[in-house]
Amino acid sequence: MTLPHSLTIPPEHAGKRLDQSLAELLPSYSRSRLQSWIESGHVLLAGAAANRKQKVWGGESVQVTPEALPSETAYQPEAIGLNIVYEDDAILVIDKPAGLVTHPGAGNWQGTLLNALLHYLPLATTIPRAGIVHRLDKDTSGLMVVAKTLEAQTQLVRDLQARTVKRVYWAVALGVFARIEGSVDAPIGRHPTQRVKMAVHDKDSAVSKPALTHWKVLKQFPRAAWVECRLATGRTHQIRVHLTHLGHPLLGDMVYRGKSQNMQGLPPFHRQALHAVRLGLAHPVSGEAMEWEAPPPQDFAELLRQLEAGE
Repeated sequence: MTLPHSLTIPPEHAGKRLDQSLAELLPSYSRSRLQSWIESGHVLLAGAAANRKQKVWGGESVQVTPEALPSETAYQPEAIGLNIVYEDDAILVIDKPAGLVTHPGAGNWQGTLLNALLHYLPLATTIPRAGIVHRLDKDTSGLMVVAKTLEAQTQLVRDLQARTVKRVYWAVALGVFARIEGSVDAPIGRHPTQRVKMAVHDKDSAVSKPALTHWKVLKQFPRAAWVECRLATGRTHQIRVHLTHLGHPLLGDMVYRGKSQNMQGLPPFHRQALHAVRLGLAHPVSGEAMEWEAPPPQDFAELLRQLEAGE
């Protein structure tokens, strides 16, 4: 923990704003960071909380207690339960619940799968991303493989790049499909204006990467379909973007479905209806072919039941 800084405002700073004065007295910290500390009560001027626009006149005592940014304390172990499907000396296969963020990021600096892995596997601190080799979106449930050694992680990343890792998902997509099965071969990149979204781009676009999804309708309902998707590549939001590109966004996906979609006659579902149901790979050490299956969680299973019953 960084000790507080005790300062006295020099006379030549008379008339300056508090944040301006501190920026000169503590040049090792950015002005924006000092402002945030003032606003959060980590700066005391003459023993009392201050505001950043407050003027100083020289001679005042100031105490600044540095506060780490959330991003600086993100990689900490946290006792978060893991649903472990398989484990050996090289890999860990987990069934991630919906609602669990995979990796710390803006707005989710704690309480992530990475934090849980650092607690469960203390040696994960020596492996990039605590052994995570692929991600699932926060509200997507299902199977993920995690490497327990750097060698295993390196091999798994190579296998993902070589497209030899089998990843199969179940989805519930809106609308009636014109065909039973098909493929979407459409490059994906960041949306040009909405930064939280991805989008299909022209193959010659500088921001796009190749993306290929194979899909098959397992059951067509009157207003939605139960669809199996097999990833050949692993782009961010790939299934969500590709099925939306087909005109069949996922049920519950407010990012890609939009609020204008008519949901009348469909069961309510409060996340994107997507579950990673099967995972297959060659063991990174032995080379043995391995495969796991995770039944859908209760909310997804209940959704399929309601669609089947016409509720």
